[in-house]
Amino acid sequence: MICPSCGATNLPGQEMCSNCQHDLTRYDQPYPRDRVERSLMEDTVSVLPPHPPTTVSPDTPLRDAIGRMLQENTGAVLVVDTAGRLVGILSERDLLHKVAGVHEPYAELPVSQFMTARPECVAPTDLLNFALHKMDAGGYRHVPVVNDKGESVGIFSVRDILSYLTKKLASTPK
Repeated sequence: MICPSCGATNLPGQEMCSNCQHDLTRYDQPYPRDRVERSLMEDTVSVLPPHPPTTVSPDTPLRDAIGRMLQENTGAVLVVDTAGRLVGILSERDLLHKVAGVHEPYAELPVSQFMTARPECVAPTDLLNFALHKMDAGGYRHVPVVNDKGESVGIFSVRDILSYLTKKLASTPK
């Protein structure tokens, strides 16, 4: 990075100029190089195709939750309290790691016993790169979308992101 005050060359990411000690942090912002990068840095989660969440209560029997996942062809159900606030998520991964081969019989046990409590969430106004970072850092395939009251308003998956990016790439001039 070239210091705007003295013209000295500094290493990328350096916070202060090595020559004049000028603050460089505001100049070291990432800039998008193409339409896809611009979309990830500027578009919000609300641009993804909305998927109304499939919800269950914490006391729903696991058999019923699995049935809803199969019926709605979804990889996760959101667990909400009586006020509609998100309290957990039950995903295919939870079923594989916490149920399969671990609990027999499990069908009548409550979802609350196997769900991931207090899951990472995003708001519709969060940037896509923020949501992607959460997914990558946590290894999540499904992320709930909640409003400012903590109510679930949707869910998106890694497949939704891939579909969105594929469309962006297809519309990018060569």
